[in-house]
Amino acid sequence: MEVRQRRFQQVDRIPVNFLPVEQNIFLSKKYMEGLTTAEADLTVYVHPSKSNKIAEAVRKQLSSLLFTYDELFDGVLLAHKISFRSKHAKILPGLIPYFGVRVRAKLLIFSPKPNMLLEGKVVKLSKESIHVIVLGFSSAAIMLEDIREEFKYKIKHGAGCFASSSHKRHRIKVGSMIRFAVKSVDEEIVHISGSLILPQTGCIRWLSNHKHSADAVSQTNRSLKRYRDRDSEMLDNGDRSQNFSRSLKLRKGTE
Repeated sequence: MEVRQRRFQQVDRIPVNFLPVEQNIFLSKKYMEGLTTAEADLTVYVHPSKSNKIAEAVRKQLSSLLFTYDELFDGVLLAHKISFRSKHAKILPGLIPYFGVRVRAKLLIFSPKPNMLLEGKVVKLSKESIHVIVLGFSSAAIMLEDIREEFKYKIKHGAGCFASSSHKRHRIKVGSMIRFAVKSVDEEIVHISGSLILPQTGCIRWLSNHKHSADAVSQTNRSLKRYRDRDSEMLDNGDRSQNFSRSLKLRKGTE
């Protein structure tokens, strides 16, 4: 199979009829970074034995690529819809004369990159890590050093959770849907290393009900960073002034 042309568009809403019914449960109904739709002109090579079932053969080839990373699409293919460009096919020379079928495909692609915000369900949790499933197939792990300090590991009702020391109702436990930032991606096994350092990350239910609180924390962090940068600059200027004064005194002493 080869790609002749592609056009990408960021997803902000996934049409319900885009996917088979059994796959709809894996996809967030709200916007999530890393999801793109693409229209691609493809040539799919079909075995002669499938000449009487071309549509089925083409769909089977594309379906074999589902939920695995493919360089052809620069991401993980989640779903596809195809339409045939022509009733004619080009027969390839060779011992087994495959023929190339030209199709136009609408593709849903998952291509997570560092610093993107993703959503997933917590499936395992310990005092050292949080493990998440994204879109029902991709695993993600968030290590303790990537969880911001306000979250403390506690045992509640016999089960572990990460509870915020700033907002007592903000908790992350097994079954919680969380938003996290991408640190890195292992494309071969589609495994994501995540982070909960940013203030807009955490339990989605709490974040959706306390958007202003998260924005305020983010604004506070930006303000603190500006103050730290300003103080650092003032210290640097002070050090330069002291060094200049010291050099003047030394020069006068030598004179």
